[in-house]
Amino acid sequence: MTDENVVKSLNTFLKGRYMGIHAYEHFIEKLQEPDIKTQFQQIQQDHKRHAMRVAERIQNLGEVPADDEGFVGSVQGFMSKLKMPEDTKSILQSALKGEEHYAVEMSEEIVRGHLDSESYELIHAILEQDRKHVELLKGLID
Repeated sequence: MTDENVVKSLNTFLKGRYMGIHAYEHFIEKLQEPDIKTQFQQIQQDHKRHAMRVAERIQNLGEVPADDEGFVGSVQGFMSKLKMPEDTKSILQSALKGEEHYAVEMSEEIVRGHLDSESYELIHAILEQDRKHVELLKGLID
């Protein structure tokens, strides 16, 4: 496994983090309930911390980290904003889908078999936190 493949996978993962950060920005803007808004802000802060750690890892591998979600991500973000739910329950369901499908499932797929051990440990820890976000969001929906 070359550093090039590791960095490519990490940068793809990082772009996904930026998409999540921006999605939470839109969710937070729409939410009316202060306690749920606070929970979403905490999840967003986790995603920002994770993005920073992944960017540092890429730099430590001697490469340049992505600094946004990329063109495809920005188009998806724009389309998502147009279809942004208005009510709290729909926002919670949308956030849950994002955490389950994109943050966990697709991220696992992106990095599977493409990481060195140090990068694997980092991503594994991030995905564990994302799974906690999933459980938190499920609890807020119930």
